[in-house]
Amino acid sequence: MLYIVPTPIGNLEDITLRALRILKEVKVVLAEDTRTSKRLFDHFGISTPLRSFHAHNEHQVVERVVDELLAGADMALISDAGTPGISDPGFLLARACVQRGVPISCLPGATAFVPALAASGLPCDTFHFDGFLPHKKGRQTRLRMLAALPHTFVLYESPFRLLKCLDELIAVCGPDRMACVARELSKLHEEFQTNTLEWLKNYFSQKEVKGEIVLIVAGKSD
Repeated sequence: MLYIVPTPIGNLEDITLRALRILKEVKVVLAEDTRTSKRLFDHFGISTPLRSFHAHNEHQVVERVVDELLAGADMALISDAGTPGISDPGFLLARACVQRGVPISCLPGATAFVPALAASGLPCDTFHFDGFLPHKKGRQTRLRMLAALPHTFVLYESPFRLLKCLDELIAVCGPDRMACVARELSKLHEEFQTNTLEWLKNYFSQKEVKGEIVLIVAGKSD
């Protein structure tokens, strides 16, 4: 069995009792960064062996991991924060397990865009999740496609590129489109700001921005 296990995006209290049990019971935990995961394991007294599984090696090790699972080993997959496979490594392994008949169980738990969307005050009955935009090739095409959507869309962004992204969104959506910037989710300095794109640009240009960003943008209205 492969267990996909969400880990806290900030506050360590957000991990579930079931996640802690699984992480202690499996033979190996595949981790995006073993140094980051070691801090989590030390905090909760988890001694299960950690093995690197990240964007730079997953193509090379996927088949070996699936072979071990088929041989009877139970493993867990975790990322640095949140749910593996959601803008993090994990899709290739999940696909290989499905193709080769390895059972998968994904535990419910932390992921950044869900609390950001729910607290944004923007419509969330229908939404489009796009994650991180391409840095260069295809970026403007993607932005124009998103701007034309009739429903809310969700992006992930680095604090270092937030102002650039807001500028680009203003160019394709207009300055008065409503949006929300959510940052430092579940942490001490958690912040939600919902206003027009122009207001958000002015607000965040006057302060140092820290923490990973979830950017929620209202859909195009008639």
